[in-house]
Amino acid sequence: MGKEFWVFGYGSLIYKVDFPYIDREVALLRGWSRRFWQGSHDHRGTPESPGRVVTLIRDPDALCRGVAFLVEESVFAHLDYREKNGYERHRTRLQLEHREETVSGTFYIAAEGNNAFLGPDSDHALAKHILRSHGPSGSNADYLLSLAKALRELGEHDEHVMNLEKELLALQESDNISHG
Repeated sequence: MGKEFWVFGYGSLIYKVDFPYIDREVALLRGWSRRFWQGSHDHRGTPESPGRVVTLIRDPDALCRGVAFLVEESVFAHLDYREKNGYERHRTRLQLEHREETVSGTFYIAAEGNNAFLGPDSDHALAKHILRSHGPSGSNADYLLSLAKALRELGEHDEHVMNLEKELLALQESDNISHG
């Protein structure tokens, strides 16, 4: 058995677990907020029309709830490939919620300086962008809706994600009415 590491998932890693893991635990990351500010040229969009996916931004008072996975070191080859397109590994301290234990962990963020970074916009503009974006991994809307559902299942109310979900559903509803 190789060396083991905790990896923190705050976006699609919560609900799309396509890697082997030894253990899974709800975890908290202090000082970071989840935002749909990263462009996705390779999963939920294309180079010509990138989608929007989450990254983390520094926010001293924030508490980001996600899922930590205990993995063997070999899993990083897969995760590094999956999280390409601007994401980099960072080390941090994670609180394992149910164990009431703090551990050293790794998480991926796409910092502002990367080529795919799109930055902030209004919730309405973000939702419109997400609604029209599609890529090899599917629709950007499915990514947002799957993340919102997964967060609710964790008992997490992420205001940014939930507001975008509300905007997206309203846009889908108005689109259905105008085409119906």
